[in-house]
Amino acid sequence: MEFAAVALPLALGVIMFGLGLDLTPADFARVAKNPKAAGVALACQLILLPAVCFGLVLLFRLPPMLAVGMLLLAASPGGTTANLYSHLFRGDVALNISLTAINSVIAVVTLPVITNLAIAWFQPADLTLGLQFRKALEVFVIVLAPVGLGMLVRGLKPAFAKAMDKPVRIASVVILAVVIVGAVASSFDLLTSNLLLLGSITTAFCLISLTLGFIVPRLLKIERPQAIASAFEVGIHNATLAIVVAQGVLQQPEMSLPAAIYGVLMFPIAALFGFIVTRRTA
Repeated sequence: MEFAAVALPLALGVIMFGLGLDLTPADFARVAKNPKAAGVALACQLILLPAVCFGLVLLFRLPPMLAVGMLLLAASPGGTTANLYSHLFRGDVALNISLTAINSVIAVVTLPVITNLAIAWFQPADLTLGLQFRKALEVFVIVLAPVGLGMLVRGLKPAFAKAMDKPVRIASVVILAVVIVGAVASSFDLLTSNLLLLGSITTAFCLISLTLGFIVPRLLKIERPQAIASAFEVGIHNATLAIVVAQGVLQQPEMSLPAAIYGVLMFPIAALFGFIVTRRTA
């Protein structure tokens, strides 16, 4: 538990600091220039995804602890890797950066709310898991404090921020891999007994997330580059944050397993989705 309490928040801090190095106040203001695309993407992420995830959890009949873990994953904001995928597959990267920034702020409120509702509905074994004010404050600190520090460093030392961009990105990938291994190792028996179930529901959730993130904007007459950006922002979650909240804040390692499995599967699924979308464009 010492690993979860100390190392995981630090690991997430490095990732969120790297996100801050990429952000400026203009990224938040940019959304005002294209409010429709941003609003639709945020609606997909904040409203449609939790509803879809809840339906999948009921359909797959997950055990209560894993069910709450899935809703925790659904409530997590988009991951920074969405920017890279959007760049590779001709999406609007500027929109991705803005959405990641705004969603990270909104998640400070929505993540505890959705997790509390999931706990109240599924009632896992420990009924004292609710994200009280103190724990909500912990989420606020581990999400926004390093982002703010990264933005401050970029504002004061832009050359240093630019030089650190690639090392921090590499470190973020390594950290995610280590966090996933740690989450799997801490609940290995539960994982092996539910591997097929977790693999199936996380794959379905990722495919649905990417598809909704693309189709809904297109149905609403939003341009293809913005729709591609929306798809990756909605489909690629910050699995590290979900794992940190499950293990470090709620102190329930088994609750982190859906995010750990998702963190492995979302990359090849998102790549396949990107190839399909760009091939249809061509």
